[in-house]
Amino acid sequence: MPETTLSYLNGLISKYTPSSTYFDAARAHRWSIQTRLDLRLGVKEMFETGSLKHGTGVWFYSDVDYIVSLKGTRPTSTTALNNVRDALKDRYPDTTVRVSRPAVVCEFAKGKETVEVVPAFDAIGGGYWIPDPKTGDWMKSHPKDHNTYVNEANKKHSGGAKKLARLAKTWKYKRNVPVSSCYLEMRAAKYADGETNWVLPIDIHRYLKHLRDIELAAMNDPTGLGSRFNAYSSESKKTDAISKLDSAVSRASRAQSYYQADDHARAIDQYKLLFNQ
Repeated sequence: MPETTLSYLNGLISKYTPSSTYFDAARAHRWSIQTRLDLRLGVKEMFETGSLKHGTGVWFYSDVDYIVSLKGTRPTSTTALNNVRDALKDRYPDTTVRVSRPAVVCEFAKGKETVEVVPAFDAIGGGYWIPDPKTGDWMKSHPKDHNTYVNEANKKHSGGAKKLARLAKTWKYKRNVPVSSCYLEMRAAKYADGETNWVLPIDIHRYLKHLRDIELAAMNDPTGLGSRFNAYSSESKKTDAISKLDSAVSRASRAQSYYQADDHARAIDQYKLLFNQ
């Protein structure tokens, strides 16, 4: 029996969904990281966040992300990142440890067990100050509330928000699009939350077209608590991302048209181009 458009998309989502144990090796470094940072810098708390925690991670591409709330007076974000980097370099001399805003990246097992550590300081009234990738300063973030927001939005449309977010991130990684994964996820959750009906081939196109129409504009925190979400860190990256988004919208549009005409083979061909399969 010929493959349908929906079965292809669901298979793609399944293909790039990490297993529950896939990142256990990377997570195993958590306690040694926390112990080292507590010894050198003082740790209030350390907790997992990011796409794997939210259930929107992409197999092979997503990393394990932690936020570490540090004690003491908040320095510049550059100083905080360098302090965390230096402490972990001393602890893991044979591991590549580098700064990639807003995190310090530890490439254990030559990158097969990658852990990202975001330094943070408690913010008055709740949330955390974390390094801002775009300005080089600090930005306020409420990661626990953002996780709740995504989960609530995902209750609609049989988990449509996380499916859309995972497909958007798959496009990002497979097409090397310099756009924030967090931005794509929060935009997907907000889009899904605002929709009454849900047909995945139609909504993929509408979501991508919306991103193009607004030219990847910064997004207000949908929880109303934190700083705005930026899609990119520089104008050159914006230009590259918009160019690739133009191609994505065209391919998603053609795929939708073929799907609506029951021409599943051609719809799938367009999705293979879109997701570089």
